[in-house]
Amino acid sequence: MGELSVTAFVTLDGVMQAPGGRSEDDSGGFAQGGWQAPYVDDEANAFEEKKIAKAEAFLLGRRTYDIFASYWPKFADASDPAARALNSLPKHVASRTLNELAWEKSELVRDVAAEVPLLKNRY
Repeated sequence: MGELSVTAFVTLDGVMQAPGGRSEDDSGGFAQGGWQAPYVDDEANAFEEKKIAKAEAFLLGRRTYDIFASYWPKFADASDPAARALNSLPKHVASRTLNELAWEKSELVRDVAAEVPLLKNRY
């Protein structure tokens, strides 16, 4: 059975929104996008690369999928571990509102509680 690992970028006061870029997600008037970027260093990158190297697939929420799908398919550098993994491995997207996914190797997960155990058995 596959292992499900959660990666969440969160501030000490509980903010999980838009860690990567200023305009990544300004919903609800959020104006602090890109809060994580100034703190990424070689150690943080090595940690992320180690996690990504173990991945067999990704389970993404709809908003994360939208953000990733607008960036990673255009950044297809095979020497970049994140780009290589995200563009080549299956992506399972939890959404009740999306009807189609344009990013290669992506499939919808409509009922997370029912489908995630099946996905864990697949990998």
